[in-house]
Formats: sequence, structure tokens, C-alpha cells
Amino acid sequence: MTNLDQLKQIPLLSQLPEEELKSLARIVIVKRYQAGEDIFFENEPAKGFYALVKGKVKIFKLSFMGKEHILHIFGPGEIFAEVAVFFDQKYPANAQALQDSTILFFPRQSFRELLAQSPDLGLHLLGLFALRLRELVAKIEDLSLKEVPARLAAHFLLLLETKGKSTFSLDINKNQLASLLGTIPETLSRVIKKFKDKGLIEINGNTITLKDQEKLKEIALGLSRL
Repeated sequence: MTNLDQLKQIPLLSQLPEEELKSLARIVIVKRYQAGEDIFFENEPAKGFYALVKGKVKIFKLSFMGKEHILHIFGPGEIFAEVAVFFDQKYPANAQALQDSTILFFPRQSFRELLAQSPDLGLHLLGLFALRLRELVAKIEDLSLKEVPARLAAHFLLLLETKGKSTFSLDINKNQLASLLGTIPETLSRVIKKFKDKGLIEINGNTITLKDQEKLKEIALGLSRL
């Protein structure tokens, strides 16, 4: 698969005119990471940004005690680490491949030169920033104002929307999911068990089926409690 073909798999970039995509294809570098391999570290100079073609990547921070807190998990088609590049900053967090991943790397200097020649590309990325900011605000609200059942219900409903079906596999482990939701594995296990006991979900290994979506929506919105 050519660099151009892989760029077309990134929704934000696929809308660009063919000539602009060809320009991007000339500067992009294809990188492959194995599961568990580090991509960049917090406070490392931002040398470029990334677009995920295949696999999954977690963005996380470590506390002074070494505890990991996952900020976001990116899947195929998503772009990450772009803000630090535009503002000439250091990476604000760590990035690591959760699965074997194919990633497009956009070198900072080459990309900024291209951006100066293509205002349309800049407008598309402004849209990405706006969406990312909305997601960040929503996550802060979830972690600070909502209890764990509401966070978990909201996460399941997001997966429903993303995957387009009510039965799906959890592609991260329980510890990672707990970190993403701002809780601990023991608490997460108790909440999952309550969801199952009340008939809201069905579990088969790592496969989840949402049985009562309306109740989950009520819990996610804080309109109902377990």
C-alpha cells in the first residue's frame, strides 16, 4: 500500500484535494510499532505528529508514584500529538502502542512548510482541534462530576456509536479501562457485575452485549442510579 493510499484511510485527511494528499504523501514516514513499544515520552521535544492507520495507541501520564493514568486511546483513522507540534512545545504525555500498529509520522518542519502553502489543510486541522477540545471538556466533566457507573455506561454507549452494533469486543484490558475511566480495577469489576446482574449487559469473555440501552443512557446522564 502506498503512502497516498494510507493517507486516504485517515478521515480528516481523506477530504483533502488529491494534489494536497500527494504533497502530504511526499513528507510522511510510515512507522511500525509492536504492542508495548513506546512512541514518544512526556516532555520530549515534539518532532512531529502521527496518524494511526492500524492498531491502537494509548496516551498516558505517570504520577510521581509511577501510577499510570490513561488520557485517551486512539484507534485507526485518528490523529494524535498534533497540538504540541503546531505550538512548538514538548509532548504533554507519553504514547505507547497497545497493539501492533502502523502509524504515519509527519515531521514537524516539513509539515509546517507544507501548511504555509495550503490554507485548506489548516482549516481541516482547526476542525480537529475543536472536536478534540470538546472531547477533553466532556472527559473532564465525566471524571469530576459523574460516578463510576455513569462513566462506564457512557463509555459503553460511545463504543455502541463507534462500532455501530450492540455486541462488541473490549479491545483493552480491565486495568487499562479502569485507568481510562479514572477508577481502580476492583471498583470497575463491581460496577460491571452490577450491570450484568441487573440485565443491562451480557458478558462472554471480553465480548459485551448491551441489553438495555435506554437504562444505560439514563445512568450515563445521571437520571438513574444502580
